[in-house]
Amino acid sequence: MNYKILCSDLDGTLLTTKSDVSEFTIAEINRIKSQVKIILVSARMPSAMTYLQKDLAIEEQPIICYNGALVLDGDKELSSVHISTDHLDEIYHLAEVNDTKLGLYYNNEWYVEEDSERVQKEIKYTKTTPVFRPTSETLLDWEKRNIGAHKIMLMSTKEDADNLYPVLEKKLGEHLNLYRSNDTLIEVAPKSVSKLSAIKSLLQEDESLEHVISFGDNYNDIEMLQSSGCGVAVGNAREEVKAIANAVTLPNTENGVADYIKKHLVI
Repeated sequence: MNYKILCSDLDGTLLTTKSDVSEFTIAEINRIKSQVKIILVSARMPSAMTYLQKDLAIEEQPIICYNGALVLDGDKELSSVHISTDHLDEIYHLAEVNDTKLGLYYNNEWYVEEDSERVQKEIKYTKTTPVFRPTSETLLDWEKRNIGAHKIMLMSTKEDADNLYPVLEKKLGEHLNLYRSNDTLIEVAPKSVSKLSAIKSLLQEDESLEHVISFGDNYNDIEMLQSSGCGVAVGNAREEVKAIANAVTLPNTENGVADYIKKHLVI
């Protein structure tokens, strides 16, 4: 199959370190990019992705941010779906009761109430900086501006996250996508979008999902991998992701995506 589009998750997949692509990955992307569109697909905010686009020299391609809630082509917004202020208020209340802090994201805006080890990791790994202010102020500001969140990151201890997740699922699971990104983090996104829905929205008339090869490692990549012409899991992927993939490559720390490209994409 001659693939026309390569879609890749970033963290734990295309990124060899926590924040960067390797020279090997850059070389392999450069080798194929004249024949294959390279689209980055991530839960990250735009500014945490565009520096990687620049490193890979694929700035002319669109990016899929926030697991599909925001799709950009350069400065042009192709689609945007956000979480309503009603749901934001409810999540904020449930989080407060559960001693959980919120990270709120809209386009290139990122707000947190206070500094923490988790926030510092996010700053380091994504090369972005938040605005520190009370969540209540952010919600009031957004209500006045008639906008909502493209993504919410709930930050707590494992015990608190274990307690909060089922409550959120019961109260809001019908309306929102809830995703446990690790033991202490719960990510919340609009229900109507996904990485797959965003990829579909970018397909041209002569393109279909059969023309897509995709790479991922986590639960939010499963739908994308299952529906692509070829879905490839990296070696460090969750077992559930490997189980549905067409192929499994090396771990991200061993340049799994680049290794698969080199071996299987002959241009």
